[in-house]
Amino acid sequence: MSAQPDHVPVLPYAPAPGAPAEVLARLRADARAGSWVPAFEQEWPLALEESRRSFSLTTLYEVVQVWQARLASAPAVDAFLASDRDEAGFVDLEEIRGKRR
Repeated sequence: MSAQPDHVPVLPYAPAPGAPAEVLARLRADARAGSWVPAFEQEWPLALEESRRSFSLTTLYEVVQVWQARLASAPAVDAFLASDRDEAGFVDLEEIRGKRR
């Protein structure tokens, strides 16, 4: 018998130590800086406090990941909004709900 586990545990994504500063710099350079920077600056201290209280870095990682995802998806959102919000390929949920009743 071996004392080795039969699977390799998946470690959570750990952003680089400078990731929060990089995210903040990218937020400041974005067109949405007026609303996004204050939101990040409000979330980050709360995540730091939670991290100190719980002795876990998970909250910090989550905040960085969420803001990285927002920045990454911003061009797609902009393109959608610029396309006059063509929702022709989507189904209205009210229509679906009405059919079930």
